[in-house]
Amino acid sequence: MISKEKELKKAVDEALKILREGGVILYPTDTVWGLGCDATNPKAVEKIYAIKRREDRNSLVMLVDGPDMLSRYIREVPEIAWQILEINDKPLTIIYPGAERLATNAISEDKYAAFRIPDHQFCRSLIRRFGKPLVSTSANISGSNAPDFFESVSIDIIEAADWVADNSFES
Repeated sequence: MISKEKELKKAVDEALKILREGGVILYPTDTVWGLGCDATNPKAVEKIYAIKRREDRNSLVMLVDGPDMLSRYIREVPEIAWQILEINDKPLTIIYPGAERLATNAISEDKYAAFRIPDHQFCRSLIRRFGKPLVSTSANISGSNAPDFFESVSIDIIEAADWVADNSFES
């Protein structure tokens, strides 16, 4: 029997290959099932918008593995944000000014970007090994309900993703 750690490593390895090739993954996060890609790759971000049938002028959320990675993509993180992150114990997305080194189609025209540090083993492991932020958007067609569980993800979304995480990583 394969250990949970080996299963996690194998899944992360598979997802990394897809991300490095500019592909889109379907994976569980600490909030919902999400579509993800390399947040620094404009072509990968375009694929996300196409899958969701969403206009590309709506910016996306980025996931980072911690404060150090956040600091590499935001010119100056406001002190109040550090204070909030320190005491926060629930999933929290914060919109920051001064985004840099990200795909321009993933952020607002005025360089604001939304970031979250997920509290989810698969996500953190993947982001840490990838070394860059992931785009994270709910795995649904724009306007429909965000899927809390894999069973709620539409077949259209599943088929459009280049890689799909096993639902055993949901929790």
